Amino acid sequence: MTTSVTDASAVTGVTPPPGVDRIWYTRCPVPTASGVALNLGWLTSAFNSHGLTVGVLQDAPPEIAAHHFDHRLRGLFREGGNVPALAAKSEGAPTRLIGLTWIDEGQAILTRPDTGITGPADLAGRRVAVPGHAATPGRSFPRAMALHGLTGALALAGLTLDDVRQVEVSAVFEPTVGADARVGNWPGLSALAAGEVDAVYVKGARAAEEGAAIGAVVAVDLDAAPDRRSRVNNGTPRPITVHEQTLAENPELVTAFLVQTLRAADWAATRPDEVRAVLAAETRSGAAGVDRAYADGFHTGLAPDLSAERLDLLDRQQRFLHDHGFLAAPVDVHAWAAHEPLAEAQRVLAREHPVLPENPTG
Repeated sequence: MTTSVTDASAVTGVTPPPGVDRIWYTRCPVPTASGVALNLGWLTSAFNSHGLTVGVLQDAPPEIAAHHFDHRLRGLFREGGNVPALAAKSEGAPTRLIGLTWIDEGQAILTRPDTGITGPADLAGRRVAVPGHAATPGRSFPRAMALHGLTGALALAGLTLDDVRQVEVSAVFEPTVGADARVGNWPGLSALAAGEVDAVYVKGARAAEEGAAIGAVVAVDLDAAPDRRSRVNNGTPRPITVHEQTLAENPELVTAFLVQTLRAADWAATRPDEVRAVLAAETRSGAAGVDRAYADGFHTGLAPDLSAERLDLLDRQQRFLHDHGFLAAPVDVHAWAAHEPLAEAQRVLAREHPVLPENPTG
């Protein structure tokens, strides 16, 4: 996908709203309704009607793309991992939280068949991979993910991080031998294959595919844990954020974004094959990796909400991140949340598609 450089107002004849010259969008390689809306062309069409083009940070120059982590770019919408979003907010980034999604995406602790690790209790005393620190807390998300994933797995057996031996591994997604150089090896998998560690936390389609390629097996399936709190991590729940100036001065643009996101979630709910094709392209993995990482029915749950449950789960994540040094200060997630934009988007859709009574009369 390429970033449009055409002036939308020159094409549509629509004058863009004051203070905004372009909408920017950024996401992670994971299943999102906003990503589906982008792939379908709905976001571009919606914002063109406001006289605005849509730029995608993944296709932008480095100085613009860096805002994926600091979110200090006017007109930016972001749907992605909560570690960078929370870290940026804790450092004063001018953002508002406008939605949360929850998609279980193949969280597991992998091991080698020869380790004898078949469950969480077997992790006691073993060597676990922990990626090193990156240049900034937001970019240290591989470390944060591993620590929280291991914490969740160990807790299933009444253990803590003090009960394992942490082995620091590179946080860089290193190219896999013989693979496309753009695709990185999940941190710790090479150390697992070399016998330097006994267990690695992984998440998502690409990691599942890479783990299978080295013969790793699942020691702990976190998705099978009945309590969602065991699976709270970088992508669970996943926030949608927007620059607060855009919300304050151009709320209609935030509504437009959410309307298209909700429409895409409805579209996806009845099209599992199409969604899996989009996801394979987004994650740069094959069908097998997508099947391993995403359970049947995941395509029905892409719609965001700001329920008390999801906000409490995000608060659990921010407390973990703050306790482990990833946040400059605690984040009040309830104060961060702006409920009105999503409510307005839902009202817009309800007006377009009113629910008829089951037994109409007259």
